[in-house]
Amino acid sequence: MSVEVWAPRAQRVRLRRPDTDDVELAVRDGGWWTADIDLADGDRYGFVLGDSEALRPDPRSRRQPDGVHAASAHVELDPAVWTDAAWTGRQLAGGLIYELHVGTFTPQGTLDAAAERLDHLVRLGVTHIELLPVNGFNGVHNWGYDGVLWYTVHEAYGGPAGYQRFVDAAHAAGLAVIQDVVYNHLGPSGNYLPEFGPYLRDASRNTWGQSVDLDQPEVREFIVQNALMWLRDYHVDGLRLDAVHALHDERPVHILRELAEAADALSAHVGRPLSLIAESDLNDPTLILPREATGYGLTAQWSDDWHHAVHVALTGETSGYYADFAALEALPKVWTRGFFHDGTHSSFRGRDHGHPIPAEVPAWRLVTFAQDHDQIGNRATGDRLTATLSPERLAIAAVLTLTSPGTPMLFMGEEWGATTPWQFFTSHPEEWLAEATAKGRTEEFARMGWDESVVPHPNDPATFTRSKLDWSEIDADAAAAAPHRLLLQLYRDLARLRRERPELTDPAFGSLSADAVDAAGGRRFRLGRGALTVLVNLSAETWHASAGLDDTVLLSTDRGVPAAAVGGVVAVASDTAVIIGPAVP
Repeated sequence: MSVEVWAPRAQRVRLRRPDTDDVELAVRDGGWWTADIDLADGDRYGFVLGDSEALRPDPRSRRQPDGVHAASAHVELDPAVWTDAAWTGRQLAGGLIYELHVGTFTPQGTLDAAAERLDHLVRLGVTHIELLPVNGFNGVHNWGYDGVLWYTVHEAYGGPAGYQRFVDAAHAAGLAVIQDVVYNHLGPSGNYLPEFGPYLRDASRNTWGQSVDLDQPEVREFIVQNALMWLRDYHVDGLRLDAVHALHDERPVHILRELAEAADALSAHVGRPLSLIAESDLNDPTLILPREATGYGLTAQWSDDWHHAVHVALTGETSGYYADFAALEALPKVWTRGFFHDGTHSSFRGRDHGHPIPAEVPAWRLVTFAQDHDQIGNRATGDRLTATLSPERLAIAAVLTLTSPGTPMLFMGEEWGATTPWQFFTSHPEEWLAEATAKGRTEEFARMGWDESVVPHPNDPATFTRSKLDWSEIDADAAAAAPHRLLLQLYRDLARLRRERPELTDPAFGSLSADAVDAAGGRRFRLGRGALTVLVNLSAETWHASAGLDDTVLLSTDRGVPAAAVGGVVAVASDTAVIIGPAVP
């Protein structure tokens, strides 16, 4: 077999293996170095560059048994593990995404342990599992966004073999897998790519470090081939592309369009849908417009505006970027038009922001959520909505999320009102890096007016432990589990209603309507999905809302509401959400 590595900055490249002499690689055009070497599954190896004697991992390493600073291990996936030959995939339209972090989803923090909980997700009504990044980072536990070896699967999670078993088990359960990938930066520890070649722009930085140099064709191919590895070799059904606004690309064809074209070509070959979902701060529909309409052709993008509008409506929090979303029209606007800032002035940014979404774009192309890893974990104490909202308002959050015109996404534990926080945690072995990370966090929150004494130290093992889900909140027979189970049942009922009622998956923006009024002690929202209406009463008094004579109450978060609207009126109690519409014949 041929071993190759792109290392245009090296004058000499050797391949080093245990208990054998180094092998000199030959250089060819473009800075590629090659040698004919037989590697078996599990064989350790690495590269030695120039006159140094330091071993460096393979930039395309698929396994790092001893961490990101040590030798790579050759990987040959066992084809006998796959039992998903009949799997035809799942389209995103009509789906329900569940975002989880492997290390904190279960007490064990492994892919095999996560697979044992797939039945919970099936009963919940989930269709797509979105895994936070699993590629190699330094340390044992981390959010995953400090990755430095994009082709690896973190060893503590189960490595490549564990990942293969997880995807196969998910498909057997009827669940698609979306993998979160980070192509906009690399982590601070174990990033040896610049020693090999110009992977990063020396004079260009984003929020997290040096920008990836997308002017280099080899770097672009490095990204595209990584995406195809997950989709093809690991049978993954989609990718969530982290912070694409930080991908600085001035080439004629944007890297996102290249990724979309590659995914579409592979989708046609394997005969199943492959979804690319962008996280973007731009509020720019170009990402999801068809390529023939000068768009990039991605499947979907996250809508932080949806989160902000729902968060402010439920919590009343209006600091920082939440300020603009205190407007009465914020929730109705994101309901009917997707973005709140679509060319309007953003007080947080100090400028006009965003672009309108064309009416012909399907609403499901926006991924919408009331909670996610960023919006929880980037709070000073990593507090969920559970920490501040009443059970009644948590139920309203469930209704808004599952009746959203977009594709709804849940963050792990949200479905039962988990009381565990999800905090920012690291396990940097380097003390200087651990302290620099902690200092950056406290300074950031101090600027936002938070008491820095409440910010947990990211590198404290207790920060990670606190962030693990406590499954006993729904598994135990104790009376304390009853409220959690009640909320979980609501999520299941809402997911079932979403599957049963076509109005709740109608993709047309034209089928949507919304209005809001200020009332005694709060606001009231009437949110339409075709023939169905979602009534949300956040005021202090009962709302006697008008309803069609043929309408009935399909679901209510208040068990005291009658089963049907009476005389064209339905009573919506304070802090209650009700879904009304014609009964199915």
